[in-house]
Amino acid sequence: MTPLRKHTILRRVKDITIGTTLSIALLNGSVLLQSCGNNRNEQTEQTETAFREGVLTYITETAPGNFRITDEVQADPSRAGAIVNYYDGHRDTLSVDAAKRLVQNDPSTSQYFNNPNNYGMHHGSGLANVLLWGSLGYMLGRSTTPRYGYEQQFRSGAYANPNVYNKSTQLSERVRSSRISRPAGGRSGFFGGNRSGSRGYSS
Repeated sequence: MTPLRKHTILRRVKDITIGTTLSIALLNGSVLLQSCGNNRNEQTEQTETAFREGVLTYITETAPGNFRITDEVQADPSRAGAIVNYYDGHRDTLSVDAAKRLVQNDPSTSQYFNNPNNYGMHHGSGLANVLLWGSLGYMLGRSTTPRYGYEQQFRSGAYANPNVYNKSTQLSERVRSSRISRPAGGRSGFFGGNRSGSRGYSS
């Protein structure tokens, strides 16, 4: 057997050392990336909003396109929603999910969610606006922290008269203060409810 030269042995030892170092570095990098990925997943964990108190809102179309809240009563969150009496005489029931889709997609109220600074100029007396500014509005995504200087005006304008508005004040506060957040994917009993038809928006 041909004896190995000293420098050849040293070179092989050096190669083994470099190879081992690279393997360890790659392994550590993989662990680090996995750890970072887990941290990102934890930080971006989705949450959903629920309410311990609910409200059933009665709305009447007093003239074509002009809606007002005529009454509000406390309800279990699973039965919350709106009953709408239209000008032509027919009635619809909106679940919370259906009402939420309406206010988030209607051109007048979608500004509240997508471009708050321009919402005021779109505010009106349509069904979506009345839903947003009644007590049910908190369950539809309206902020529990005031965002506008004219919020009281928007709210009072959603009701048929001052008596109905004043009656709703305490109920509205109970709904607002009952808001809780929880991890998404939990039990959905908070947002169950009637699933009746309502001009394409009902669940």
